[in-house]
Amino acid sequence: MKGTEPDAERVQRVRKDAFPDTIEGKVRRKLKARGESHRSIWFGMGMFGVVGWSVAIPTLLGVVAGFWIDQRWPSRFSWTLMLLFIGVVLGCLNAWYWLQQDSAPERKKQG
Repeated sequence: MKGTEPDAERVQRVRKDAFPDTIEGKVRRKLKARGESHRSIWFGMGMFGVVGWSVAIPTLLGVVAGFWIDQRWPSRFSWTLMLLFIGVVLGCLNAWYWLQQDSAPERKKQG
C-alpha cells in the first residue's frame, strides 16, 4: 500500500505537531500560577486543614457513635467498625466535594 505511512510514523508526527501546544499550555498555567498571589503556602496549608478535618470529624463521630451502640446493645457485629468505615467514606466524599468547589472557578476559566 503505497501512499500510506506506518502507524508509528503517523503517531510520531502527531506527537511533534502537538508538542508546541503542550508547551504553550504548560507555560500559560505557570504564568497564571505566578499571577495568583492569593494562592500562597498558607492557602495550601488551610486547604490541607479543611480536607483533613472534613475526613477526621465524620470518622471520629462514627467511632464514638459505634462505641456507644456497642456498649448499650451488644451484638455479634461491631458497630464501631461499621460506623468507622461509614465515617471514613462520608469524610472522603466531603473532602472531594470541598476540593471540587475550590477548583470549580478555575475549570470555568479554562473551559
